[in-house]
Amino acid sequence: MRAAVMRGDTIVVDDVPDPVPQFGQALVRVLACGICGSDLHFLRHGRRMAELSAEVDTGGPMAGGPALDMSRDIIMGHEFTAEILDYGPDTVGPPPGTVVTSMPVMLTMDGIVTLAYNNDFPGGYAEQMLLSPPLLVSVPDGLDHRRAALTEPLAVGLHAVARSGIVPGDAAVVLGCGPVGLAVVAGLALAGIEPIVAADLSPRRRELAAGLGAHVVCDPAERPPIEAWREADGRRPLVMFEAVGVPGMIDRAVRDAPRLARVVVVGVCMEPDTFNPFFAIAKELSLQFVLGYEPLEFNRALEVIAEGKVDVTPMITGVVDLDGVPGAFDDLSRPDLHAKILVEPGGADGPLQA
Repeated sequence: MRAAVMRGDTIVVDDVPDPVPQFGQALVRVLACGICGSDLHFLRHGRRMAELSAEVDTGGPMAGGPALDMSRDIIMGHEFTAEILDYGPDTVGPPPGTVVTSMPVMLTMDGIVTLAYNNDFPGGYAEQMLLSPPLLVSVPDGLDHRRAALTEPLAVGLHAVARSGIVPGDAAVVLGCGPVGLAVVAGLALAGIEPIVAADLSPRRRELAAGLGAHVVCDPAERPPIEAWREADGRRPLVMFEAVGVPGMIDRAVRDAPRLARVVVVGVCMEPDTFNPFFAIAKELSLQFVLGYEPLEFNRALEVIAEGKVDVTPMITGVVDLDGVPGAFDDLSRPDLHAKILVEPGGADGPLQA
């Protein structure tokens, strides 16, 4: 099969061995897969990410699995929809032809393996991949497979909102309106939070944030987000979501946050960073870090997309085939052009279905 492969620090399109389903595995044909900001980070900082991950003992369900070998090929892609083709021996699941999505992990005898960041299982930038039947979630009839591919990134936002403990009567400021920040905005809107202030340098992304439920959007280069919040409300308890993930953002949030605010870090910064604890101490701030999502949050993300409670269509700003993946990685380095680019390994053609 063909795949867009991470080889060293580049993406190349090449022929790779077809995956063969074993016991407890489903073979699927990839319909669509979103390019995540984590993939851009991994292409640039993959070796460092692997080193840091090896140092982390989560003590949780993600422990275990084989070590990542950066000298070998890696096929990324973890925001996907796919069609079931077949199963391994003595394995059952939804019938072939069913369109599904899944949390991007494989259940193996060695532990839980994260899809997209391993050497043994291809991710969604390939024509075919293997999935674990117990984790398959059928895409509701009539839901376009492109929309359903945004289940995973939306789940990240829903999880961040849930972990923050924010409730109606609180206000929110979202720093950064990339796909994760947009998912947070959508999750806040679903939770009935008002006002929601969203800040981003990109006019296009500010427009998307407004469409997903932000009541106020601002360019942080022209208007500090905390001032936008004070003008819109300034009274309710505030939760700030840092969804940029670059050095200096935590310090900026801690300096700007009002007394007793909560700062929730959603953006993944891959470089050492510092902040001055004095400001957090003086204002008695709460600082929290969040990652990923729970299975029920993943399922709920698909439900709210299918029910039309969150319209993810505007977030899809580009669709490419496998040959277009290297160029799409370059395009996504310029946030004024795109929010989410989908990869369709079978060929990118046709409009998004109504």
